[in-house]
Amino acid sequence: MTLFRFACALALAAPCGLVHAVEIDGRIDPAEWQDARHVTDFRKTQPLTGEPGSLPTEAWILATPDGLAIAFRATHPASVPRTRQKVQRDFDAQVDRVNAFIDFDGDGRTGYAFTVSSTGGIADEIITNENQFSNDWDGQWRHAVSEDEQGWSVELLIPWHTAPMRDGTDGQRTLKVFLARVIGSTGERMAWPQASFERPRFLSDFAPVTVPRYDQSLLAITPYVSGLYDNVGGRSDFNAGGDLFWKPNGRFQLTATLKPDFGQVEADDLVVNFSATETFISDKRPFFTENQGIFELTTPSDDSQQLYTRRVGSTGDITAAVKLNGSLGKVNYGLFSADEDGATGRSYHALRVVRDFETQNVGAMLTRVDDPWRDRDATVLGVDHNWRPTARWNVRTRLLGSRIEQAGNEVDDVGATVWADYEMDHGWRQQWIAMHFGNDLQLNDFGYLSRNSTNYLHWEVRKRFTDLPEDSRYSSKDWRWRVSSSHNNHGDKLNDQFRVSRQGQLRNGSYEYGQINVNSAGLSDMLLRGNGVVRMPANFNTYFEYERPRKGDWAHETEMEVVSGGLAGNRKLGGGLGYTGTYFINDAFSLYGGFYALYTPDWLVWQREDLVGGFKRRQMSLDAGVDWVMSDRHELRVKMQAIALDARVQDAWRFDPAGHALAASDTVEDFSVRNLGFQVRYRYELAPLSYLYVVYARGGYEQRTGTDGVDDLLQDSFRLRDDEQLVVKLSYRFEI
Repeated sequence: MTLFRFACALALAAPCGLVHAVEIDGRIDPAEWQDARHVTDFRKTQPLTGEPGSLPTEAWILATPDGLAIAFRATHPASVPRTRQKVQRDFDAQVDRVNAFIDFDGDGRTGYAFTVSSTGGIADEIITNENQFSNDWDGQWRHAVSEDEQGWSVELLIPWHTAPMRDGTDGQRTLKVFLARVIGSTGERMAWPQASFERPRFLSDFAPVTVPRYDQSLLAITPYVSGLYDNVGGRSDFNAGGDLFWKPNGRFQLTATLKPDFGQVEADDLVVNFSATETFISDKRPFFTENQGIFELTTPSDDSQQLYTRRVGSTGDITAAVKLNGSLGKVNYGLFSADEDGATGRSYHALRVVRDFETQNVGAMLTRVDDPWRDRDATVLGVDHNWRPTARWNVRTRLLGSRIEQAGNEVDDVGATVWADYEMDHGWRQQWIAMHFGNDLQLNDFGYLSRNSTNYLHWEVRKRFTDLPEDSRYSSKDWRWRVSSSHNNHGDKLNDQFRVSRQGQLRNGSYEYGQINVNSAGLSDMLLRGNGVVRMPANFNTYFEYERPRKGDWAHETEMEVVSGGLAGNRKLGGGLGYTGTYFINDAFSLYGGFYALYTPDWLVWQREDLVGGFKRRQMSLDAGVDWVMSDRHELRVKMQAIALDARVQDAWRFDPAGHALAASDTVEDFSVRNLGFQVRYRYELAPLSYLYVVYARGGYEQRTGTDGVDDLLQDSFRLRDDEQLVVKLSYRFEI
């Protein structure tokens, strides 16, 4: 059935009169889509050959008062296997699917990805920094799928309230769009336009699409209630709170939360970390993922970012938080504020502005953390500039400055990074990265930076091979060669490195990646936690992984590594081996299980002051679970992870001021670690973004001196019971 709405009531300067909307039922009615932009030129982007796609694909794009409607028709003959696997939300399985990526402002800064599988599964992501994806965000949008002997069809509708967007001009706005289709059995991706996230520029290469400037308002309130029973402590707990989403027009959007509570129903992966570097963990709490893209200000350093939302709530429960996103002309802005309760609670604040130009955009963000418990105020100013002078160049520059005021003392420092990519002909590319972080640059009150005191340079050359023989196992290969040098800001060389890596896409849809790093001798200035430096000999490490998607009833993943290191350098070799297999009882029910075994003959672990133990480490990790997609609304997930670590002391070391190792007479003892995480989670979707969760979770962590061997430790880990909880949570989204 075709619906009719008055455009004048919902859009400024849009043509008056009756405007056709689309019924999202998966059946592409020519009458509904007669005014749509019709796209047929889908080209291969994986492998990145630019040739026409191997199977005919069509798409339609139509702006309606209710949102941007997109339809796909995927011709799929019987000679090409179809994947009929049921998938959970935010799946990453290699199945038949289509993608619609939208940059609502058309400025190449933030994109929204919407994926629908041929069996009706969905995934949504936010894209920043041209090609960085985050699946932590869940949006509200409509979709439907139908199938016949010749192929399958998808219709989807993305509401205008999905993201804040600029006004446009003359009653119109220009979006940028990327549409793609993936054939699950081969991994082939065909797309329009011919853009690829394997290139340094992706968002900027989307195709412009001009549409009427529709405006859509929304007020949504999502209250929640949750109950928890702690079977170890014998206590019960009850919580209530909620999220607010208000978008009165296209230019302004407000989200707020009161006592957010989501951690108990999402399990983070287990990590055992004895290094001086903090483990980065992504955030899945709805408030912190909703339109967070404008606050993205990152550097090339691994996972570094000025605003890391996992900080919020780390020292106390969150009392309330609010976030504003909007635009004034061509300037986008964002405001963020959150408060924790309790004696150790902090206050977090951020202000962000971004201005887009024809070939560049520039932004700035000011963050502040007030920490009365430690008498500490942390302020960071970041400036980011993205420049695309030609279709071949992409240059990203970041400037950062921090000011820390604590107990009457003030410390300032700065950092800067430049990241340049150059696309050449015949699959060749080059990349240059330069980073400087001062000794006293501090981002980790609100952000994440794995280390300061850094001066880093690298040059990388890449070559993509796509014209492979028809009888080759590979559809494409991507080789990379890199040289880099890293020093701290005191002038000490940390190391020089040569890296070669190869990524391969196989014709059967499988994926390979291999890497070799050769590292020079250098200094470690973090191992002793500020008590000196350690001279490290030359070493190397290699890594290889292979993923084969589902064929019949099985899917496989294998990874392995060979490494040297520690004070032994290349005189002692260690390594790891892992395997995970997934067995599909049917398209909706699967079991998986896997292991990773790690051996390190000279593992250095800091003890105290400048004392370090040299250990022989054996570690075993087990990972198993069940995924059951009972229906479009019901899903059950069982997840178990166990880690056993056996560390037997070989040496004890102290270090002179120059970093040379000196045998120590101090007593250093063997130790062991057991870690367990087990969760059974049932989720029922009552309505879009409204869920009932029932979760049983159990786990524990134990570190002790002495060891009984990794096999016994692994068995003993299943008896850990530091926590055992039953959680029931109900949230429901009301749209007003």
